Amino acid sequence: MKPNCTNIEWHGRAKCAVCEVRNFVLFSGLSAQELDSILQPIDNLHAPQHAVLYEQGAAAPYVYTIRSGLIKLKVDLPNGGQRIVRLLRPGDVAGLETLVGERYHHAAIALQDADVCRIPRDVVMKLDQTRPSVHQALLQRWQRSVDQADHFIVALSTGPAEARMARLLITLGCSGEHPETMPSREDMGALLGITTETASRIMAGFKRRGLVHTDKGSDVVCDHAGLAQLADC
Repeated sequence: MKPNCTNIEWHGRAKCAVCEVRNFVLFSGLSAQELDSILQPIDNLHAPQHAVLYEQGAAAPYVYTIRSGLIKLKVDLPNGGQRIVRLLRPGDVAGLETLVGERYHHAAIALQDADVCRIPRDVVMKLDQTRPSVHQALLQRWQRSVDQADHFIVALSTGPAEARMARLLITLGCSGEHPETMPSREDMGALLGITTETASRIMAGFKRRGLVHTDKGSDVVCDHAGLAQLADC
């Protein structure tokens, strides 16, 4: 991953003030002048698929805002396995635990090619102390993280495996109108708490039943109504 923002020739620097997710990230309440004054220590990074933003248990000097793509938060299990505990989309924030002085609780890995902003902890902490709008935004991000964790527990960890897979595909936004690049079968298993083989068998069954089909490359189109019916099981 290569930083962009510290390169004064980076063409995207001028676009920071009109970033498509600016109203959803931590600095949405800042004026253009205030935003300009804090850009220098912030890096925009392109994270190709499988790139690691940070490792579980590592020191946590940064928070990350997701501009595009999909980031998975993964924990290693004592038995040598892994579990994906959350998926982060544009507007979400990773690494909030740094703000309470803790190490990263998960590994953050690009599930799809992603564009992220890496913000030093000190920048956020200073603004948190001086700007009520930033403090409120942080509280909202904490609550959003809790809500996402609740959703994963309820929707993706309970019920028959087929119903959980249907809920995962719906969560990923797969529909007839919007093809979606699916996670690997291994990642699906780690998201749902099932084996890779079970995830492959369920997806193969969905294809036979016409619930999903490959559009182009690795893009998948889903029968949303059919999946919703399964998801209620």
